[in-house]
Amino acid sequence: MKDLNKYEEPARLLKALAHPTRLCIVAGLMNDSCNVNKMKGCLNLPQSTVSQQLAILRAQGIVDGVRSGTEVFYRVTNEKVKEVVKVLLGDDAEIFK
Repeated sequence: MKDLNKYEEPARLLKALAHPTRLCIVAGLMNDSCNVNKMKGCLNLPQSTVSQQLAILRAQGIVDGVRSGTEVFYRVTNEKVKEVVKVLLGDDAEIFK
């Protein structure tokens, strides 16, 4: 266990995924992009809560947003995170349908 630095990034990603709302958002964005309005409806949460959780995921490099007019469509950009979520949730990894 000489080189603990190699565990920094995986631990950071796991910490970001360790909140149920953030995990649910990432699961919902696995195969398609989505905007905040659709997410808040699917999650039954206020827009402010969804936006706060997305900001955390963006800061950790897990999701990214692409602006289209007045809307921002989010998608998962980290392939390692996709693999982890698939292992954790299996077929339940698609919720924003």
